Amino acid sequence: MSLKAAAERELYERLTQALEKYKGKRGVLIAALQEAQQIFGYLPRKVMIHVANELTIPLSEVYSVVSFYSLFSTMPTGRIRLEVCMGTACYVKGAEELLKGLKEELGVEPGEVTKDGLFSIATTRCVGACSAAPVLKVGEELHGKMTRDRIGPLLEELKQR
Repeated sequence: MSLKAAAERELYERLTQALEKYKGKRGVLIAALQEAQQIFGYLPRKVMIHVANELTIPLSEVYSVVSFYSLFSTMPTGRIRLEVCMGTACYVKGAEELLKGLKEELGVEPGEVTKDGLFSIATTRCVGACSAAPVLKVGEELHGKMTRDRIGPLLEELKQR
């Protein structure tokens, strides 16, 4: 067995073990998917199928939850996920310019990961911080009133973490 296959098998074993506490319970899908994403870093189709099978939930239900909530990703992400809020208030106050600055600074498009695997960029729907528009979400942190000239210093700070 290759090293990659062994590592993947270990991840699936961890996921199966993590899902044990959710079996037979109602309303646990989001929590289960959050754990799955923590283990794998994202939710590829194989992982969604595994969750559906383990929890005896239709795959369509798993997929609808994953595709609805912006906290889930079906693509690999960088260690630091940068999300530009594209809600109405953020868009009006410069989210598009913010996104353009991130793309230039990092050399990647939304949905891509930097070559070093450190950063990924995404857009998201409203994060509920309209008074602080435009908002950049870094992991679970919100950075409000974000401007293009604050991008460089923030990225440097994030690299040091």
